[in-house]
Amino acid sequence: MVINYRDRVREHLLSEMQKGNLQPGQNINLASVSRKLKISVTPIREALTQLQQSNIVKSIKNRGFVISKVSPEEAKNLYELVAHLEVLALEESQFDAKSIEKLKTQRDLIAHSKTSIDRVNAYMEFHRLLTKNYKNDVFQQILKDLKTRVFFYERAFMANDSFHYNSNDQHDAIISAIEDDNIPSAILVLKMNWMLIQNYLEKQLVVI
Repeated sequence: MVINYRDRVREHLLSEMQKGNLQPGQNINLASVSRKLKISVTPIREALTQLQQSNIVKSIKNRGFVISKVSPEEAKNLYELVAHLEVLALEESQFDAKSIEKLKTQRDLIAHSKTSIDRVNAYMEFHRLLTKNYKNDVFQQILKDLKTRVFFYERAFMANDSFHYNSNDQHDAIISAIEDDNIPSAILVLKMNWMLIQNYLEKQLVVI
């Protein structure tokens, strides 16, 4: 039962981060989380310790748990690692007509997002759909944790008009390759997509 509570806390905190309710450097109020979820502090600490292992939160003396701040070095390492993991997932995936249609719908949502946070969430969901068919629970959990951190960088990028990049062409090409059952081509375009992001990183890291 404790494990279920811990997982519930974990999902709650990750959701709050993705909604923008928890920011880098912000303290996590254990009592507040306890009241909101109506559970004891023990599973909350367990969930935070687990998130600490993924560098999503940090434990600071006399402050408790805080959301880890972003850094240029972490950004580069994160994007490189996520790119490799997404390529692995794509190599091991198969797509049916329904999966492809969901990718198309999500691509359109990215293009028509009205706010930066909507655009980030739509972009992240596109990549989740792209990798979800790889049936490996451990892999999926690791990727989810990493992308929670990536979210903070994406949000900073999308909020800055001069740093906004457009991946629509790459997404179109990925979908077209998948429709043609040409996964190697989809992988190549996916790598190009991440290279595009990394190029922006190198130019704009001083903004973070």
